[in-house]
Amino acid sequence: MQRLPVFDDISTRITGHVAVIEIQRPPHNFFDRVLIAQLADILEALDEDGACRSIVLASQGKSFCAGANFDDGSGQSIVSGAGSRHLYDEALRLFSTGKPVIGAIQGAAIGGGMGLALVPDFRVGCAKTRFSANFTLLGVHPGFGLTLTLPALVGQQKANLLLYTGRRIKGEEAFDMGLLDLFVADDQVLDAAISFAEEIACAAPLAVQATRATCRAGLVEKVKAAMAHEKAIQGELSLTGDFREGVAASAERRKPDFKGC
Repeated sequence: MQRLPVFDDISTRITGHVAVIEIQRPPHNFFDRVLIAQLADILEALDEDGACRSIVLASQGKSFCAGANFDDGSGQSIVSGAGSRHLYDEALRLFSTGKPVIGAIQGAAIGGGMGLALVPDFRVGCAKTRFSANFTLLGVHPGFGLTLTLPALVGQQKANLLLYTGRRIKGEEAFDMGLLDLFVADDQVLDAAISFAEEIACAAPLAVQATRATCRAGLVEKVKAAMAHEKAIQGELSLTGDFREGVAASAERRKPDFKGC
């Protein structure tokens, strides 16, 4: 068995042939570049673990992932790309690994958290599941590859609706739209995701991975190009007054007053 990385905010366990990765930053599991890099480290290690055939990505708390934490200023560096490696350099690694992933989306997946929720091959959710690509409500361009992954999943027109408005949709609508593959009771999300992963793990692992690679051919290159464009426009818009207003309004839980500058 491959020795897996150990991190304070992420737990990983393997039972049979299924690995469960759980983000542990409750209640809302806000991310930063470090957390995304750690998730990528674990997924890459699981690629080398012969015991693992499928993976569940879950989180602990009320939200699956409520996006970047703007309250402590980290959101500014995420959008502007400060630091030696950009968040999207680490996020691209999530799309580059080889084993199938099931997302257990037990709560809200907002902004970049929605981008993270679209990394898995499949998603299990419930009535408490929420999705919102709320970037325009923050005065910034969508990111985390959502301009590519969301249209690929639900179609361009439905993606446009979500990306333009930042509208928050509930679990039932998300299932009808195709954002969720399974809709279960609130307390069954993780168990259902594990059962789904076990079903995949019962198939021949080399055949599954080869099939996945065929179905996802070219995806990493497309995501890389999409993220490069998103990153550039986000950098420009992060200098605007609308971005400052959007972040402030979000922190103050009020409606933003955008000026278009």
